[in-house]
Amino acid sequence: MGGEAVVEGHGDLVVGDDGLARPRWAAQDPMLRDYYDSEWGMPVRDERGLFERLSLEAFQSGLSWATILRKREAFRRAFAGFDPDAVAHFGETDVERLLADPGIIRNRRKIEATIRNAAATRDLREIGGLPAFLWGFRPATTPEPQSLADIPTRSPESEALARALKARGFAHVGPTTMYALMEAVGILDTHLLGSHRRGSSGIWG
Repeated sequence: MGGEAVVEGHGDLVVGDDGLARPRWAAQDPMLRDYYDSEWGMPVRDERGLFERLSLEAFQSGLSWATILRKREAFRRAFAGFDPDAVAHFGETDVERLLADPGIIRNRRKIEATIRNAAATRDLREIGGLPAFLWGFRPATTPEPQSLADIPTRSPESEALARALKARGFAHVGPTTMYALMEAVGILDTHLLGSHRRGSSGIWG
């Protein structure tokens, strides 16, 4: 995209040809820009939506988020639209099917973790469900980053969430992955100060 300019005093923000300021990672690729503008950091409070985000964050570990976004529809087809009840019933035949699916990340450990997490998500309904569980770890304050370097990669809350999820049978839910999940679903607002998306969740001022 042409016509981009760095925001004075905010070296990690650029103004696009639409006049809106975004972080560099969301300013170039149209797919990432659309994701940033319409979805990232907006509150997700339904079980299936949160199970999908939790699953995709686990698959993203060690990879770029752009790679996951490009494969998102294939992931949805492969994992029954991220219906926890359906995925919890996947067996070894499904694992082999998924390992042969070129549309997704073919990592046995992550595939098996997703199936395990579907069952754990279902079990959480006994104590209020995944949405209430995840949102119960919302901190009292959110970061106010001026630059990308100011954004933490984990927090006491994400560490506590990771421990709590593991205790409930979840896998591939480390504190860094959980911090990224909290950012993505609006539990935190780590939009840079000066970004046109800062405060857009309606949760953080």
